[in-house]
Amino acid sequence: MSEELKNSPIEDFDWDAFEKGETQGEKSREELVHTYDESLNTVKDKDVTEGTVIALNKREVVVNIGYKSDGIIPLNEFRYNPDLKVGDKVEVFIENQEDKKGQLVLSHKKARAAKSWERVNEALENDEVIKGYIKCRTKGGMIVDVFGIEAFLPGSQIDVKPIRDYDVFVGKTMEFKVVKINQEFKNVVVSHKALIEAELEQQKKDIIAKLEKGQVLEGTVKNITSYGVFIDLGGVDGLIHITDLSWGRVSHPEEVVSLDQKLNVVILDFDDEKKRIALGLKQLQPHPWDALDPNLKVGDKVKGKVVVMADYGAFVEIAPGVEGLIHVSEMSWSQHLRSAQDFLKVGDEVEAVILTLDRAERKMSLGIKQLKPDPWENIETNYPVGSKHTAKVRNFTNFGVFVELEEGVDGLIHISDLSWTKKIKHPSEFTQIGADIDVQVLEIDKENRRLSLGHKQLEENPWDVFETIFTVGSIHEGTIVEMLDKGAVVALPYGVEGFATPKHLVKQDGTQAKQDEKLDFKVIEFNKDAKRIILSHSRIFEDEAKAEAKKAKKAAKAAEETTSSAPAIEKTTLGDIQELAALKEKLSKK
Repeated sequence: MSEELKNSPIEDFDWDAFEKGETQGEKSREELVHTYDESLNTVKDKDVTEGTVIALNKREVVVNIGYKSDGIIPLNEFRYNPDLKVGDKVEVFIENQEDKKGQLVLSHKKARAAKSWERVNEALENDEVIKGYIKCRTKGGMIVDVFGIEAFLPGSQIDVKPIRDYDVFVGKTMEFKVVKINQEFKNVVVSHKALIEAELEQQKKDIIAKLEKGQVLEGTVKNITSYGVFIDLGGVDGLIHITDLSWGRVSHPEEVVSLDQKLNVVILDFDDEKKRIALGLKQLQPHPWDALDPNLKVGDKVKGKVVVMADYGAFVEIAPGVEGLIHVSEMSWSQHLRSAQDFLKVGDEVEAVILTLDRAERKMSLGIKQLKPDPWENIETNYPVGSKHTAKVRNFTNFGVFVELEEGVDGLIHISDLSWTKKIKHPSEFTQIGADIDVQVLEIDKENRRLSLGHKQLEENPWDVFETIFTVGSIHEGTIVEMLDKGAVVALPYGVEGFATPKHLVKQDGTQAKQDEKLDFKVIEFNKDAKRIILSHSRIFEDEAKAEAKKAKKAAKAAEETTSSAPAIEKTTLGDIQELAALKEKLSKK
């Protein structure tokens, strides 16, 4: 303003009124108030109007709605919009034109709520992108503040990749699309995933169009399962099967990769529509067999770890991806059929000898028994014929006992070589599996790796003594211990047994001898080699009768000779006749 204007008087100034203290001049105070009020917006309580943000701090937002005073709104009502700044237009709800302090009371939250349902429906119809504030977690997802309405954000709709930590989203403001509204229950479902799917779909098409077998791409580990790893190739997912993670054995993919890890993968295969993409990780590394020491040969010793067990053997990894099989037959010199689990378990560190090596087929067989000397190499020295040892009973057959003298050295005791005297029907009557038994080497079969052994040979052969006791014709007391169809087994003194056929079991009174009956028996046959004694009870009184008859016959013959030599004139006396009659009667009785 110029100096002249400042100093020029006001022509129509009412000096009289000024002197009286009335500064309004001709116009009344009421008129001035009316004029002032007319210059401001006319507002009513409970109305929704638009205002302008003129100031804001950490707690409050000052909004001008063209009223005589500005309104203050708590900042947390704008938490859904962290980008709020001075000059922004906002909707406000007039709660009170003037409180006790003369302050205009506004609410942005209520203004949003008043039109929220209408706004939400419009957003769904127009496929509009809206902003929302994630308030908290709930079962299956999150609660989002949208236009003042609590909408539901399912966990599957937060992002295109699985979410492992929902809590990181609480308190964030994000863009959403309204995907579903239940008009009856006033339920709203929103999605953030829908916003990025369209963009990803285009990326996906671009990637799929360029896919080729053998192509190497960078990807991110999206999910890990027991059977493989899902890789995000930039909107397209591929699967690395567990067998394609490493040339070595893998128990679980977590041993090789971790979530969100970035790695290069090679495309192995895909279907016609390229929806299923098979990826490989190990294929980017040279095959371990190709890197195997070229100087390694049969007979060399190697060290490794048992990675897989089977009944027939153990697989040992001597280098990542290079395995050899130790067959159960190569674990011990023993000939007994056993399971590989008796010798090794997964995780064992072992040393072994290479038995076969086929680099072309990538196969190797190993042995651990070769680390120990073969016990059959010096069998004649360690177990000469006639030597005595203690063995362990391993198995029974009907014809004998299989025993083990040491690991890898087996022998057979024939049932006939268990005892000199006992008639053994089955070896279980004599010993039991797992028991120790003393043996003597009878014969060596080195080719078949088998020893013939005896147990009774450790004792003196009692049949040498029995030969002098049970002579043919000798009589001994015996007890019938077993009745058979073909005869009876008779227990004799000194623990020996004999046999009598049925006709030799007839007693003098004509009856048949029975079990447990104790009688005298005559030896009618003794066979030392066969260890057989044949007995007879009936032969005892039969032989006595024959002896008496023979004696009588001899006496009669002598008498006859005496008579024929006497003079013819001699007559037979009465006494002679009586004596002959008595002899005849005796013979007839016999």
